[in-house]
Amino acid sequence: MTNKRLAFTLKESARLAETWVQARTGHSRTEIPAKAQIYTARLTLDITPELRQRIKLAAIGGGRTVADMLRQVLEREYPDSAAPQP
Repeated sequence: MTNKRLAFTLKESARLAETWVQARTGHSRTEIPAKAQIYTARLTLDITPELRQRIKLAAIGGGRTVADMLRQVLEREYPDSAAPQP
């Protein structure tokens, strides 16, 4: 075993970091995912663990994410229109 020290320049370190980010996320930090361009507000609410489990099971059963499923529910309940819904 050698005690060889590897020295990276700042440019090499940045390139290695960018490669790592791309490998982990599937896109570079300079690319903005489409959902991030559309969905910019975060909503937090408290629910019971039982309700959370039912929501997660419904999402998995439908082959979608919890976030996508809840967005669809909210869009259906609160459509983007001036006319009141029955």
